[in-house]
Amino acid sequence: MAEQDYVIIVAGGKGTRMGSDVPKQFLPVGGRPVLMRTLERFHDYDPLLRLILVLPKEQQSYWRSLCEQYASDIPHQVADGGATRFESSRNGLALVPDDACGVVAIHDGVRPFVAKEVIDRCFEAAREDYAAIPVYAVTDTLRYVDEQGGGRNVRRSDYRVVQTPQVFDITLAKQAFKQPYQENFTDDASVIEAMGCQVAMVEGNRENIKLTTPFDLAVAEALIKEQLV
Repeated sequence: MAEQDYVIIVAGGKGTRMGSDVPKQFLPVGGRPVLMRTLERFHDYDPLLRLILVLPKEQQSYWRSLCEQYASDIPHQVADGGATRFESSRNGLALVPDDACGVVAIHDGVRPFVAKEVIDRCFEAAREDYAAIPVYAVTDTLRYVDEQGGGRNVRRSDYRVVQTPQVFDITLAKQAFKQPYQENFTDDASVIEAMGCQVAMVEGNRENIKLTTPFDLAVAEALIKEQLV
């Protein structure tokens, strides 16, 4: 089978931290829904990518109406969201053919500002090392807090902030997501690491923020206004 790359965009938010009745992935930023901007970012990077959108069943008809309203005709499949991120990613992965050759990216639907250079770095690193994630250096002071409420500062140079897309060899990803769910599956890379696999790190971009609060939306509007993304 010819090599074909896939992107799974996971969007299951309810908007509670936004204080909105509209799920956060559907809120407008710069005049377009966040999720639509995310989809467009990957399509603009490579129109040949196969795009899979993971949405809760009850949000899918609203998404279709948004696509009509904004005349968005980017080809994509839709998978049902699950109760956990692990289940949602697994549902999206199920739409990737078992005999597919290539890599698959899993990305947060509310990260519309990932740089094309970062996408490219993740894809190329995954082709070489089977698994890759974008990260950037910590600038704030970090403090470890123990169960008793005590704490101590830790060296920030020992830590990185993790972003998406997290990109994996398709065969590896399918094998990894056959594992039973574990509480320490905090992201998709942790599922891969549970099999004993190493995950390569590449440089991310700070603008690739996850929009979860009203403050994040304000930052997003500013980035678009200043044409920084």
